Amino acid sequence: MQFGLFSVSDITRDPTTDYTPSEAERIEAIVKIAQKTEEVGMDVFAIGEHHNPPFFSSAPTTLLAYIAATTKRLLLTTSTTLITTNDPVRVAEDYAMLQHLSKGRMDLMLGRGNTAPVYPWFGQDIRQSLPLALENYNLLHRLWREDVVDWKGKFRGPLQGFTAVPRPLDDVPPFVWHGSIRTPEIAEQAAYYGDGFFANNIFWPKEHYMRLIRFYRQRYAHYGHGTEKQAIVGLGGQAYLAKNSQDAKKEFRPYFNAAPVYGNGPSMEYFAEMTPLTVGSPQEVIDKTLTFREHFGDYQRQLFLMDHAGLPVGKVLDQLELLGGEVIPVLRKETAARQDPQTAPAPTHELLVKAKYGDKPARQPRPNANRGDNVTGASPYQDTAQDVAAEYPSMF
Repeated sequence: MQFGLFSVSDITRDPTTDYTPSEAERIEAIVKIAQKTEEVGMDVFAIGEHHNPPFFSSAPTTLLAYIAATTKRLLLTTSTTLITTNDPVRVAEDYAMLQHLSKGRMDLMLGRGNTAPVYPWFGQDIRQSLPLALENYNLLHRLWREDVVDWKGKFRGPLQGFTAVPRPLDDVPPFVWHGSIRTPEIAEQAAYYGDGFFANNIFWPKEHYMRLIRFYRQRYAHYGHGTEKQAIVGLGGQAYLAKNSQDAKKEFRPYFNAAPVYGNGPSMEYFAEMTPLTVGSPQEVIDKTLTFREHFGDYQRQLFLMDHAGLPVGKVLDQLELLGGEVIPVLRKETAARQDPQTAPAPTHELLVKAKYGDKPARQPRPNANRGDNVTGASPYQDTAQDVAAEYPSMF
């Protein structure tokens, strides 16, 4: 099981001080938070993509590339990358570059996004969001697996003899999760390709996510990628910790009450009862998180939302100390002890390389214009016999 943090990159007023951080302060803070995620022993850091205030993360690959350069083992991902308003060619090239720069310490989560004004800003119609998501991912999937692509669709210009550069690291595409809050169509898309499915698991009751995840598992097996138990599932979660429950509730209540998403709505206690939110001691967070497995089955990735609602960076870093020091070690032990042996391991670049090549060396694409003409559709990555013999000597 991989454990980590995800952020939606909101810039929100701190209701206890009436202070709103600047964009510069919030960007600096998120880098510290990501670095702290690694320091306290967690595995994954994810950042969202937004192009409208009050969010700052409009260029997640730039941010994640910087974080990759300042960390050593942290796996970096998104929550989510917009497959609807981003051109799939840019997604293919930007994330392949991030894959190289991070030495494979990355994957990405794709989603449609739920901010309506963003669509016309990028020349798209929100009423076409589902067809856009399906068509764009079909092209992205091919761009990472075919050296030369001929393609024609509805929402962008056609491609003829096109090569996305750089090619994926080791000629192995980044692992893709499909993130969803509420729609089975995205779960179907994830299942069709044999990709991972990430359930937001923040604002809705467990019964909603149980239906989505059950549907994804059934469709994953239907398409022949493995059994339902082998499907790749990730979950969000939301927590505020203190040494004891009373302090946690006292400290978080003003942030909950003023939060743009759920402020002025249900009480914090009712919301925590009905959703995955936990406000309490480390043991209470452990107990609540362990129920996720009971509801959804064994899964591969657990991410927590902790840097939202105006919480200052100091409080977030303190939260991570408790999460990494007292919660995650217990969760690792307990989930490992309870996990069904048929459960697939959490995806990593190393496992994907092993699955593709076994013990053979990975292919290292080397473009050479003299070997092919990209305009005519021949691959500029066509290996010579000498190259193949050097990389796969057992074949000759």
